[in-house]
Amino acid sequence: MDLRAISFCAKAQALKMILFPIEEYWWFYLSFVGFILVILALDLGVFHKKAHEVRFREASIWTCIWISLALIFNFVFYRYCVWKFSTDERYLSLPDFDPLLQAKTSALEFLTGFVVEKALAVDNIFIFAVVFAYFAIPRVYQHRVLFWGILGALIFRAIFIAMGAVLMKYEWVVMFFGGLLILTGIKMAFAGSEEKDLNKNVLIRLLKNVFRIHPQLEGEKFFVRKNRKTYVTPLFVALIFIELTDIIFSIDSVPAIFALTKEPLIVFTSNIFAILGLRSMYFMLSGVMDRFVFIKYGLAAVLVFVGLKMVYLNHAFGGKFPIVWSLGIIATLIGSSVVVSILYTRRSRPSD
Repeated sequence: MDLRAISFCAKAQALKMILFPIEEYWWFYLSFVGFILVILALDLGVFHKKAHEVRFREASIWTCIWISLALIFNFVFYRYCVWKFSTDERYLSLPDFDPLLQAKTSALEFLTGFVVEKALAVDNIFIFAVVFAYFAIPRVYQHRVLFWGILGALIFRAIFIAMGAVLMKYEWVVMFFGGLLILTGIKMAFAGSEEKDLNKNVLIRLLKNVFRIHPQLEGEKFFVRKNRKTYVTPLFVALIFIELTDIIFSIDSVPAIFALTKEPLIVFTSNIFAILGLRSMYFMLSGVMDRFVFIKYGLAAVLVFVGLKMVYLNHAFGGKFPIVWSLGIIATLIGSSVVVSILYTRRSRPSD
């Protein structure tokens, strides 16, 4: 694909033009949120109405379903962009504007954002495993905790994305978060791999000071009343801890997607679709997470790369680093870390 042709997005940004302004696409946001709520209601009220242990086969099927929904949405979004950019005079009046090329660029931005968020979600999965082990949450109740945790994550991500859409218009904010991503990536690469001791975690100590915690589980209940006092169960504490850690992770993940596109609509939809499949991905990978020994280096490299895009590469390429190159680099970094991890653990595994 011609690099000069791909530069339309840079021209649009130079004109400070948002292709999908919120005030014009409010109906889309409402429809999309309604669609997501319907899916979540079906998920909890029909497919997971009865608490049960989610096994690998079921988790794999649901992972494929969530990814397929994201890809179907991306195709429909691409077709809509082709129609919109080919008929709207505001876009056609831009110099050297190619409707088909811009539709492909927008669809690639969604796909790249989806891949980045999915990759960064691996950190969340490791946290899920540590938290469930610490609070001794049986697998039969883990889906309930993750459902409500991810529902809360969707709400907070929407708030952060709305704030990012405003703040990322300022150059100093972009540079600040770009530098933060680079530092976070470097810190992740050199961080130790020792087991996390949640007894020393500030959030855990804070939660124990704030809530009256019941010492044991009461089935799938979040709250229990004993001796005229209301207690929160370990299930609820695990939920709050997962929610708070996701908010902290959002400081990295939301700016990372804004480094790929300035379109709030693309940031919002790609982020939401990636989060929706987080539960099934956790249950699918929970038994093999110890094999991904080098995945943190791939994720660290991705954070450094998107940070460099924000502080340097986008400017060096006339306002927008080619999205095709971004997708290729990110996929290579993540894919190679996964392959190396699998090969390493396979060779180091003792032979029978």
